[in-house]
Amino acid sequence: MKTQKNRYLKLSGLEPLIITPESNFINVGERTNVAGSRKFLRLINEGKYDEALDIARHQVEGGAQIIDINMDDGLIDGKAAMVKFLNLVMAEPDIARVPIMIDSSKWEIIEAGLQVVQGKCVVNSISLKEGEAAFIHQATLVKRYGAAVIIMAFDEVGQADTYERRIEIAKRSYDILVQQVNFAPEDIIFDLNIFPVATGMEEHRKNAVHFIEATRWVRANLPNCSVSGGVSNVSFSFRGNNTVREAMHSVFLYYAIQAGMNMGIVNPTMLEVYDDIPKDLLEHVENVMLDRRDDATERLLEFAETVKGTKKEKIADLSWREEPLQDRITRALVKGIDQFIIDDIEEARQSVTKPIEVIEGHLMIGMNVVGDLFGSGKMFLPQVVKSARVMKKAVAYLLPFIEEEKDEVTKKNGVILMATVKGDVHDIGKNIVSVVLACNNYEIVDLGVMVAPEKIIAEAKARNVDVIGLSGLITPSLDEMVFLAKEMQRQDFEVPLLIGGATTSKAHTAVKIDPQYKSAVVHVNDASRAVTVVGDLLQKDKKEGYIKNIKEEYAKFREGFLNRQEAKTYIAIDDARANKFKIDWNSAEIVKPKELGIQALQDFNLSKLKDFIDWTPFFRSWDLHGRYPNILTDEIVGEQAVELFEDAKKMLEKIISEKLLKAKAIFGLFEATTIKHDDIEVKFSSLPMGETERAMFRTLRQQSKKAKGRPNIALADFIAPQETGKRDYIGCFCVTTGFGTETLAKQYEAQHDDYNSIMVKALADRLAEAFAEYLHKEVRTKHWGYAKNENLDNEELIKESYKGIRPAPGYPACPDHLEKKTIWELLQVEEAIGVTLTDSLAMWPAASVSGYYFGNEQARYFGLGKIKQDQVEDYAKRKNISVEKAIKWLQPNIAE
Repeated sequence: MKTQKNRYLKLSGLEPLIITPESNFINVGERTNVAGSRKFLRLINEGKYDEALDIARHQVEGGAQIIDINMDDGLIDGKAAMVKFLNLVMAEPDIARVPIMIDSSKWEIIEAGLQVVQGKCVVNSISLKEGEAAFIHQATLVKRYGAAVIIMAFDEVGQADTYERRIEIAKRSYDILVQQVNFAPEDIIFDLNIFPVATGMEEHRKNAVHFIEATRWVRANLPNCSVSGGVSNVSFSFRGNNTVREAMHSVFLYYAIQAGMNMGIVNPTMLEVYDDIPKDLLEHVENVMLDRRDDATERLLEFAETVKGTKKEKIADLSWREEPLQDRITRALVKGIDQFIIDDIEEARQSVTKPIEVIEGHLMIGMNVVGDLFGSGKMFLPQVVKSARVMKKAVAYLLPFIEEEKDEVTKKNGVILMATVKGDVHDIGKNIVSVVLACNNYEIVDLGVMVAPEKIIAEAKARNVDVIGLSGLITPSLDEMVFLAKEMQRQDFEVPLLIGGATTSKAHTAVKIDPQYKSAVVHVNDASRAVTVVGDLLQKDKKEGYIKNIKEEYAKFREGFLNRQEAKTYIAIDDARANKFKIDWNSAEIVKPKELGIQALQDFNLSKLKDFIDWTPFFRSWDLHGRYPNILTDEIVGEQAVELFEDAKKMLEKIISEKLLKAKAIFGLFEATTIKHDDIEVKFSSLPMGETERAMFRTLRQQSKKAKGRPNIALADFIAPQETGKRDYIGCFCVTTGFGTETLAKQYEAQHDDYNSIMVKALADRLAEAFAEYLHKEVRTKHWGYAKNENLDNEELIKESYKGIRPAPGYPACPDHLEKKTIWELLQVEEAIGVTLTDSLAMWPAASVSGYYFGNEQARYFGLGKIKQDQVEDYAKRKNISVEKAIKWLQPNIAE
């Protein structure tokens, strides 16, 4: 066959996914499949699409690079369900950022999905089972819709179950697609049928071998296509024995990936690291998988009864210390080992004419390796931060020698100004991006947190920076970024602007910030992407084309986004109130708190919080995506996650044992009632609030048009209305574990140890969330007592399996940060525990959490979504503020 130029499969959600020979195995998440998840099937059957969306979100958070969506069930209108669910997915940027796999055995469902999905998706699947005419018709439509396609090894005769049948069907399908349909070969993915081995049936002995060899043939003879499959099928005969199944999956993938399988459905928690499989188990499994012995199945079945998984004990290997000097320095940087770096740098200094040559030579050679490994996905963020620690220690050692000889500092790739915007105090993400960029030889000017726009502009001019990076966590920060972009435009800046932080998004950047600034504005959603973006922005031969492409991409995105906004239907606020969430207050259980009033906790014992920590967001803050504890055994990031977790536990013990951070809390429980216009009136007595004995929490109501039977919810719906005559109750709180964080982090920074500086802040954040969880449990079971018999473990607490909710101002159900002021006044937070609010109403210290307590058993979390101008005006009137001020604080939630 004639050699063809390599072309790569390119997919996209909101973000591109390009599958190259260097890409790691692409994992497809399948829990949004009614055939593969009973929970997902139940939620779709019950119309609980919001909860079904959470399953999709968890898959993406867990590392799925594509999500498979299937609605094939006899009791579901598959076409309607597919369209509805995909429309909801498309409106969730954190889910829609990955490509979609539209999975159905019914063409009408696939086509309906193709008509609503954005980006470039994958169709799963079509085949020759209904003949060539139907195959060509469907393939032509898939091509017209701009999708890639999975081809099942299935024809008019049946499923391919031998090597010969697999390659026969693949070759025939490929030729039809490429020669008759003119289908791009890189958009073809073959599913060559993974069947079980070790079933005891003679005809199944070569199932794995035939798949692997067919994969090898396809990749060698059908240029540019991909191979996929469902890996768990291969171990089906060993259900119940996870140790054997994990080994079987790893062995199968080990050989299948070598043969060319580059994507598939595999549960990362059901994999063992190939090198960690005990040798005796490995031998038995490989004998079966590769069909090496006639009695392989019997031997594995017998061995499986006795096998137990073991972990290898790690022993320090110092043999690398015998390697040449450059190799030692490079290894120290790549592995983040600082134990010997000063000795090696001194040896390097003695070998050169000028000490600057060590930085320009030995260290930059090593850091280039780090950059290449990180860019290709073979190193992970915590490792890069450790590399930076080694680099900084080496440079700090060399600086006195450089000064002594008046050497010039090595030339940098560019100067990057980084700042958390005015009113915002969160900087973990900014610091991580700064470290990664510094590792790639960029000079970083870090202005810290709560930086006013005039200071950012003044410093950018004074330092002649090449790029400005803005970070923000709270929603008011978004307006600060828009203001800064306008001001930069007014002053004729041309410096590219990077936007990042938890509340930022491609949508906000494209719709709100990009139109205000003629030069480049780029949303950067993770540290690994920052290096590529900055490189493209600063390379003379790429810069102009890159900025032009970004501008065009954002303009197209903006147009599509605004069109979707216009397509949504909103109802008047009065109509939304008429469709509120209704509770039968005559039968609702209302429990009076055992202890009304305010209580404060000073210098709380941090050791009580260890068991309440949710570790999943901790790993996410380090760009390691997956759910704890499964992430510790993840095929891709597991090893690095274990190492990071061990470091975190050591630091946590140090913080607790040496009392390096101080925890405080204040909370109050009050009588409350809902009055008209969605307001919750709080009643109290003998409290330090002057003469008044009432406070008011103002809530906001959903205004999007709902399906019949679906309410427009506000938090006020969960408190008994005044007209019922019922006495109801509400709580509010603030906790912090942030006192001491800044001092401790600066101590590590002074030691050139960004890794532990970031670690301290990340742990302080986790402890604050744990404190909020702990205190909420104490309130439910003791101080309020409406759930005195509750007995939940930490996993159930993380899943919020308890009665009642704990929403927070600034989050989806109540996005207005101004409501924090009411909590601060009611509880006297600043006077009692010292937590303050910035101009943008961020809490200081940053590791702090505040919110409300609702105890009704029907209370639930929800997202406000977009609201109309009539509610904005009504809200401004209720809060006695100007409409302009209300718009400022509610801007992200106001419908265009």
